[in-house]
Amino acid sequence: MTIARQIADRIHALNFEDITPTALEWTRHAFTDTIGCALAGMMDQGPRILMSVPGVAEAPGPALIYATNTRTSVLDAALVNGTASHALDYDDVAASMGGHPSAVLVAPLIALGEQTNASGRDLALAYVVGFEAECRIGRGVHFHHYEKGWHPTATLGIFGTVAAAARLLNLTIDQTAVALGMAASFASGLKANFGTMTKPLHVGHTTRNGIFAALMAQRGFTANPGAFEHNHGYLNVLNGPGTYDVDKMLADWYAPLECGGEGDPGLKPYPCCGSTHASVARMIDLATTHDLKPDMVERIEVMPHARRLPHTDNPNPQTPLGAKFSIQYCVARALNERAVTLRHFEPDAHFDPAIHALMARVEAKPHPEISADGRHPWGAEVIVHTKDGKRLASRLDDYPSRGPAGVPMTREELWTKFSDCGQLALPAAQVTPLFDKLMAIETLTATSDLTKLLEAPRTQSRAA
Repeated sequence: MTIARQIADRIHALNFEDITPTALEWTRHAFTDTIGCALAGMMDQGPRILMSVPGVAEAPGPALIYATNTRTSVLDAALVNGTASHALDYDDVAASMGGHPSAVLVAPLIALGEQTNASGRDLALAYVVGFEAECRIGRGVHFHHYEKGWHPTATLGIFGTVAAAARLLNLTIDQTAVALGMAASFASGLKANFGTMTKPLHVGHTTRNGIFAALMAQRGFTANPGAFEHNHGYLNVLNGPGTYDVDKMLADWYAPLECGGEGDPGLKPYPCCGSTHASVARMIDLATTHDLKPDMVERIEVMPHARRLPHTDNPNPQTPLGAKFSIQYCVARALNERAVTLRHFEPDAHFDPAIHALMARVEAKPHPEISADGRHPWGAEVIVHTKDGKRLASRLDDYPSRGPAGVPMTREELWTKFSDCGQLALPAAQVTPLFDKLMAIETLTATSDLTKLLEAPRTQSRAA
């Protein structure tokens, strides 16, 4: 039996009643957080440019482009809304996937849900299955896959999109295996484009292509279900012989559920690359504990896990997106304001002379003691050397739970993040009921009950 067929069997093995309370709570939080990030992301330049391209979102259809009055095809809605979900790099993360699990699930599920009249229970079940698929496959290819230069949110996330779409479309097991084989060819996304608009565009294309594969398979289009294990297939081409473990990919699905905590999912408290989060948190801890001011600091040593630096060691970012991938910038902001917020990535914020002066005192290097082989490689230590000779250090070998975002957000903390993001795109009067709907996602009668709250109250320009 091919790997794709075995994965397809597992995709269709879960029922809503099997979802644990912890996994259901995460699902509510994930839908809420991802929609909030997408609403803020719709105001970003990248999705605006995408919406201005001739042909994008011009086809008629049932699916809403968030924060607009435009309804278009399911494929185009997934493309635009998926891109917006990741535009600010503020969306959730999962350690076992090595990327952002929900951006590639929520946008396609809502678009398909409008077409299929899916209920909240349908959306929640499809989400949990999709999360499981992308994380279980991730266990079999990491960390070689990540370190080779692939962007797992795209190259693994597409299988999550296919799994979720397969459940929402009621594909057969054979059709699902074909869709997975097709997705093996569609999987793409290079870390070389981190810090540019192309990184979130990876998500848009992943969500579109995952739905596309499912719809094509449903209609009888063919692909090789052996596309994972073939000599010229996904595993041997994207990873390479001897660098993956099929047994890990197939073992213990749903036992326990990945989004029940096993996959270490987490919501991001800072709107920047997750690889900077531990260092930002340590810097805020030091600044708060010792009442540090920038003029007290001689130099700062920032020492995260070695895997966190190749894409964040950027001492002179030239764009707001580049600043999100600059550990020097993010740590300097953390010291200066004891916070890292959306306004710190506004168009010219990264050129602030005071922040540049601080960045020049930040030295980033891999931590010599935090294990490079650990399962949870999110630790960091920040050491501040003050001008009066003090050495102040804050270290955490790993977050205690929920991946790089640390302990789960409370409802109040999630509301603060959601409202800050949502009010950038929608009137405040819509944001509260939208939050309440999302935080009870499984109770929806139909997806349209949700999307009517995501629609702009008046006609807006497609690129506005």
